[in-house]
This record gives sequence, C-alpha cells and structure tokens, in this order.
Amino acid sequence: MRRRTPVTSISKGDRDLVSEVDYAIERDLRSFLHDATPDIAFLGEEEGISGTGELQWTLDPVDGTVNFVRRLPLCGISLGLLHGSHPVLGVIDLPFLSARYWAAEGYGAFANGQPIKVSGTASLSEAVVGIGDFAVGADAAKKNRERLALMARLAETVQRVRMSGSAAVDLVWLAEGKLDAALTLSNHPWDVTAGVAIAREAGAMVLDSSGADYTSDAMATLAITPGLVGQLLPHIRSAKTAAGEPYE
Repeated sequence: MRRRTPVTSISKGDRDLVSEVDYAIERDLRSFLHDATPDIAFLGEEEGISGTGELQWTLDPVDGTVNFVRRLPLCGISLGLLHGSHPVLGVIDLPFLSARYWAAEGYGAFANGQPIKVSGTASLSEAVVGIGDFAVGADAAKKNRERLALMARLAETVQRVRMSGSAAVDLVWLAEGKLDAALTLSNHPWDVTAGVAIAREAGAMVLDSSGADYTSDAMATLAITPGLVGQLLPHIRSAKTAAGEPYE
C-alpha cells in the first residue's frame, strides 16, 4: 500500500470513493488466500463474496479511502476471519503509521509484536471517544441524525470526541488505550471484523446497538473499555431515540 499512490479515484455514489489501490489490494489478497486457504470463503468490500462455508475472510482493502486519496495517514488494510458470525482473527496494517495490529481468539492482541490492552478509564469525564465518520451514500441523512444526536450528548459529558474517518483506526486505538470507546454506528462486516477481534482480545466489550454481543449481522459496533459501558450505553440509547431511526 505504501508503494502505491492513488492516481485515480472513482465515485461509488453519493460522496463515496474507491481507488484503483482498493481494487488491486483486494484482488491480490483474494488470489493469495484462495490458494492458501481454498476452503475458506472470502468477502471483499469492492468485489463481493466468493466461496461458501462456516469460515469467511472479510477484507476492507483500504479502510479510510478518502484519507488515503487525500494523503492523510489514517488509513489501512483490514483483514478479519469470521467463524459463522463471530470474529475470531484480525490483522490491521496502518502502513503510513508503521503500525501492524493482530489478534486471534484466545491468544491476545498485539501491536508491532507487543501485547496491548484497553485503557482502565472509568469516568466519562476522562474518556476520549472515537466516532469513525459521518455516513455517505444511501440513507446518509437518516444515519447521521443519530451521530449528531450522540455527538451532542458526548460533547457535554466526555473529555473529547474524535473522528478519524476509519473504523479500523478507531478500533485498534481503542485496543491499545489511545481511545476509550470506538463507536461505529453503521457498518458492514469488512469494516469491523478484524478490529472487533483485536479489540476483544485487548479486553474491550464489543456490542451491537441493542447492547448484545456484536456479531457480523449487527449494523452498529460499539467497542468500549469495560469501565465505561454502563455510563456510555444510556447516551447511545438516548441518541437513537432522539434520532428516531434505530439500527437494530
């Protein structure tokens, strides 16, 4: 990814972009993993699914494409493995930050080979919360009502709110304690499978918008350091009610 410059980008619809690098990375990894793990299905953001089975690779070839196209360093490759609807493995490479994160269920989470864990923050007034990005595309206005309602509530209660433009970045920063919560309010499996596996192995609670454990069927991903779950969920539920458009 670092060796490739996004020469061209293509509109995917309302303000959404894809670059030729997205396609190149997805095709390279799809081909490699098909040869290396032929019995495992593969779901990529750009070209869809191939294969069937209980195990499935999920790939966002460039999470944070707009950042990448604009040469902002908050972007990377996000590769996860689902067992049914349960994330069991994740690798996220942030090449412009020289950081690689990985985790496998039961084996812990690591950044550049060193173990990582979530923060011990236990007060919202000391919390830094990531909300990856605003929605674009179909139903963006509806989805963004909840984001705006939540940001208004958080602005009055947490230390800071951050918007990186990448769910992968938010989830690994949560996993290593740079953020205390990473809230992705609308997503697909390729956006978050890897990050969910990493965050859970680092000690985070990862829930859907109803407060149940996250599965790949969820349309929202709430990764939170354990000491803040009980304090943060009421604000999320209040924002959903105010927006009038629940995701679950």
